[in-house]
Amino acid sequence: MAELLNMPAVAAASADAVVSNWCIDEGATFREGDPLVVIETEKAQVEITAEAEGRLLRILAGASVRAEVGNPIAVVAGVDEKVSDVDAELARLGVGTEPAPVEEAPAREVPRQRSAATTERIFASPLARKMAKEAGLRLRDLHGTGPGGRIVRKDVVAAMKAAETAESAAAPVAVTTDPAPVVDPAVNGAPPVRAEFDEVPHTRMRRAIAARLTESKRTAPHFYVRARCFVDRLTELRAELDGSSKVSVNDLVVKAVAKAHELVPDMNVVWTPESVHRLAGVDVAVAVATDGGLVTPVIRDCAHKSVSAIGAEIREQARKAKDGALTQRDLEGGSITVSNLGMFDVEEFAAIINPPHSAILAVGAVRDDVVAVEGEVAIRKTMTVTLSVDHRPVDGVVAARWLAEFRALLENPIRILA
Repeated sequence: MAELLNMPAVAAASADAVVSNWCIDEGATFREGDPLVVIETEKAQVEITAEAEGRLLRILAGASVRAEVGNPIAVVAGVDEKVSDVDAELARLGVGTEPAPVEEAPAREVPRQRSAATTERIFASPLARKMAKEAGLRLRDLHGTGPGGRIVRKDVVAAMKAAETAESAAAPVAVTTDPAPVVDPAVNGAPPVRAEFDEVPHTRMRRAIAARLTESKRTAPHFYVRARCFVDRLTELRAELDGSSKVSVNDLVVKAVAKAHELVPDMNVVWTPESVHRLAGVDVAVAVATDGGLVTPVIRDCAHKSVSAIGAEIREQARKAKDGALTQRDLEGGSITVSNLGMFDVEEFAAIINPPHSAILAVGAVRDDVVAVEGEVAIRKTMTVTLSVDHRPVDGVVAARWLAEFRALLENPIRILA
């Protein structure tokens, strides 16, 4: 008997996701564990595998189509089942064979590719509908090239390019926020002052980052503790280790974070509406900058891994992040993130907590500072770190104890390797 394959909930709190591509063709058979489809979330691509063997009868949501969680994306059946009428099976399962009509987006003039007077129903893929709405395009102005004249992603892209071409021909490239020129009264005859800008559309990742961090600042009461650490011995240790294996200061910092979590387990927690979760293992997320935005892959079981193993895993996760190959599992877990801007010579900064973590450690650059040591002036290598903490699961005294242990580890780095 035919069954529906529904869009899975591949990310926490996600209401929908996009089908990136199907791994098999319609009519093909698959075995348990075979990859069926790749689903795209805001920050990662997730490969969905088969729970049992079967046959893919029909794809209901093709590549680039957005579907709500729980909505059908395909119909499957057993390997040996004979299904002569797929449409009849879809009707039995309560799924229509035609896409539902969609609402039109707010009006915006574009080169006419379709009569505005048409009264026929307009069919469009969910992704095309969303793109048209965000671009301010009317669906009735678009020409659909999908099955049955359905409007698909490439049709919206073509219309957007046509609209941009038309606008460029009709107006200057520069956009002004105030159409009226503003003249400086102190300078007679001065040219008008106009504010010019380039419009950069939001990407899905940028929208996700904005929503996630806004929610973090709104719901998590942040407080901050800061310390200046003497890291002369840490840099010396890093230089010694780098001779046999590639180790960075950040690798040592991540390992020290894991050690501090073992010493102060009350920091290894996350807040939920029902309870505080105390995590058994120590997983640490590391902020990685990509062209699309910041992602935070998680390095698992850091407390029991060597510094060189942690460093190798960080480099591999950074490579996957830049290639857009992170999976949802790569981004889940842990209670703390390490964000290091020291390579940009940033002295210190405070970061926003990455939900559902309870803390994020902002790491500044290693600098030569003039300091007083036992009444004498000395030049020491220092690093300033700022710990942002969610006050719901963690009290100030716990954060202070954790930071004291972390600082002691950096200043006596042989303990990091113990």
